[in-house]
Amino acid sequence: MMIEKTFLMVKPDGVRRKLVGEILARFERKGLEILAMRVLTLDEELVSLLYAEHIGKDFFPPFKEFIMSGPVVVCALRGENAIQSVRAIVGATNPQEAALGTIRGDYGAITRYNLVHASDKSETARRELSIFFRDLCEDSPEI
Repeated sequence: MMIEKTFLMVKPDGVRRKLVGEILARFERKGLEILAMRVLTLDEELVSLLYAEHIGKDFFPPFKEFIMSGPVVVCALRGENAIQSVRAIVGATNPQEAALGTIRGDYGAITRYNLVHASDKSETARRELSIFFRDLCEDSPEI
């Protein structure tokens, strides 16, 4: 059994559509624990930190405008194989390819507005959690 922490963000489209409760409930039903949660609107500095690998790509300017367009809900989740479990619940990045029963398959429309962001591996989870929940990352073997 591998207990991990991971990062999840409900994007502005998920908040606007009032899907936060439904989205978070899926992770709780899977047995994942919500360790911390914040509601905030991302500024340019946070977007640049969170999405550093995408800066300079063609899709980034409109994506940045979207991701800063309204509040998001950022969460730290913990549980057995949390990173893999969260990614499975979230579904494929492109909602048209996401399986029914996943968040993106059930509620997504287009790739840019795909409701959630989730860490894809332990290094990413550590970096993303440290941006929003630094205190959860200090001396933690779970990430």
